[in-house]
Amino acid sequence: MTVTDERPTVEVAEHQRLVTLKIRRYDPEVGPEATWQEFQVPVEKGDRLLDALHHVKWYIDGSLSFRRSCAHGVCGSDAMRINGVNRLSCKVLVKDLGEVITIEPIKGLTVLKDLIVDMDPFFEAFKSIKPFLITNGNAPTRERLQSAEDRARFDDSTKCIMCAACTTSCPVFWNDEAYFGPQAIVMAHRFIFDSRDEGADERLEILNEKEGVWRCRTTFNCTDACPRGIQVTKAIQEVKRALIFRKV
Repeated sequence: MTVTDERPTVEVAEHQRLVTLKIRRYDPEVGPEATWQEFQVPVEKGDRLLDALHHVKWYIDGSLSFRRSCAHGVCGSDAMRINGVNRLSCKVLVKDLGEVITIEPIKGLTVLKDLIVDMDPFFEAFKSIKPFLITNGNAPTRERLQSAEDRARFDDSTKCIMCAACTTSCPVFWNDEAYFGPQAIVMAHRFIFDSRDEGADERLEILNEKEGVWRCRTTFNCTDACPRGIQVTKAIQEVKRALIFRKV
């Protein structure tokens, strides 16, 4: 893997400073190997890493490819490895990252170009746990009511924005593409413990497979990586206990 340096003369205003972005680049139309490329970018005190990436794309190299949308930590599209840790580039301040910032695509998913990965396996795992309310009988004539206490039982799991930061921080997922991954288990948790849902046993059987919840090694990487602060490891352990005692 080679390192290329792209450092034109950069004008820096009095209220700005220069940081170096060291970005892992990959373009299948250029070659089979990834390379590292460095860019010097002027930033202000309140800039997020996404702002710095936009500067590179808009003013230095328009071929740089990465996903982003809302830029407010809601869509989850801009997950990437920042200084070796999964984060959303729109939520991380440049001032907290040092003078040289390394940026790579999230691990465990095929890189399509630069920081863009193939999310299809991630979404397939998500769909496999039936992420929707399962009920029997006729459709209700009024809203399915739920107490505040019952809602609180799975509230943490509802915060997921499907950014894949948790799943792609998992060492098991890096080495076993068949593993459901933390995010799918968290979404299963959201429905397993929903008092209105009647599909808990079905989901537990799905997660009881050899590539399911038992593959978790409790490293807490997923919890540390979650930009929404979800207690991912706790949710996984609660699903394991539900499987053992068959009581939700």
